[in-house]
Amino acid sequence: MEKISKYLQDYLGLSPGIQNKLIATLVAVFILWFIRRFILWFSKKKFNDVQIIYRWRKTSLYIVFSIGFILVGRIWFEGFGSIATYLGLLSAGLAIALNQPVANLAGWAFIIWRKPFTVGDRIEINHITGDVIDIRIFQFTMMEIGNWVDADQSTGRIVHVPNGKIFSEWLANYSVGFAYIWNEVSVLVTFESNWRKAKEILGKIVIARAEHHSEGAEEQIRETSKRFLIFYDTLEPSVYTSVRESGVLITIRYLCAPRKRRITEHEIWEDVLTEFAKCSDIDFAYPTTRFYKNSTEGKENARANNVGKTE
Repeated sequence: MEKISKYLQDYLGLSPGIQNKLIATLVAVFILWFIRRFILWFSKKKFNDVQIIYRWRKTSLYIVFSIGFILVGRIWFEGFGSIATYLGLLSAGLAIALNQPVANLAGWAFIIWRKPFTVGDRIEINHITGDVIDIRIFQFTMMEIGNWVDADQSTGRIVHVPNGKIFSEWLANYSVGFAYIWNEVSVLVTFESNWRKAKEILGKIVIARAEHHSEGAEEQIRETSKRFLIFYDTLEPSVYTSVRESGVLITIRYLCAPRKRRITEHEIWEDVLTEFAKCSDIDFAYPTTRFYKNSTEGKENARANNVGKTE
């Protein structure tokens, strides 16, 4: 050991004091590394839930890193005052030279503290929608949904977003607070169709498919109203009627879980197609060219040849 120490001192210029600090630093790092490996082994042995194991892994990383930072600081800087001075100078330098990384670090602290979202939440930020799959010190990671996929389903792309975006971009969370979203399915039928009958059919379909969500939503609103001013007059599925150039538009509005929007639309549309196929007086409207002669096809008292006549 003396020969190694003399070699390091003669050829690398490391004094015995510096060598002792290096050895102490390596020992501290090894011990902390071993402790974290043991914690990860224990969590995998104890739990089968992937989310719980993920939390153990991330929490142990933050704790071990913080302890290591303090220990190494105590080894290399004598006295708390020296550490405080060092940290102050380091922080000032980083704030000037590394503006974006510091903003990302502040964003990470905000995410951990205020929890605008957590791993597993579905969010939209900076016009990107996806499920949060990881949160790190400088960025968080999302599994993208939508985009070229015409539904709220995964595209297969992983998107990394800097944590600093939490301060400069608006954020929508589909999962926290009110765990349901309002979805609408619009059906366009021709003017000649029996639209009242079509509306009745759609009402029965949406009640059968979506009414059971209302009870859970009421409980959710009661809990969420303790934090936010959220209230609705009704949570029951609704059916609305309006007119478009091509026909009568009937829109059903209902509550669903964010991750089940496509499957509920799929089920509703299959029911609509099945039921409308049974009705000879209901037809879908679609872009087409039609020649209409008002004098023969219009309503008797509203035909072109009666315009201007008075009884």
